[in-house]
Amino acid sequence: MLKEFKDFAMKGNLVDIAVGFVMGAAFKSVVTSFTGGIVSPLIGLIFKADFKDLKYVITEGTADATGKITGEVAVLYGDFITNLIDFIIVAFVMFMIIKGINKLKKKEEPAPEAPKGPTQEDLLTEIRDLLSKK
Repeated sequence: MLKEFKDFAMKGNLVDIAVGFVMGAAFKSVVTSFTGGIVSPLIGLIFKADFKDLKYVITEGTADATGKITGEVAVLYGDFITNLIDFIIVAFVMFMIIKGINKLKKKEEPAPEAPKGPTQEDLLTEIRDLLSKK
């Protein structure tokens, strides 16, 4: 059973998936920092606020002695939009990578054309005619 598990775990596809998963997680952190550090502030200029902090407050909370607000109920749409931008960037980059890989793959050679010359019917007709002459 251990040998079967080792064979399963070492198959190329499973290892490729694991490497892709780790690379995807690393890439996600790069995109998140790009969105949070570059895209959000630029979009924040439009809204005149920090983009990640945009929210719709449903119920006001109360501030304690440290200034922390408790009991607030809010819709954090700025955070959602930031995550949506992250997703779109990751999806677009993955699309471009797959498109590039598909372009680099060896293109399938077209099937060879049928040889020029008499068709099978022509050959059978010729054989029939030769046999009828005897």
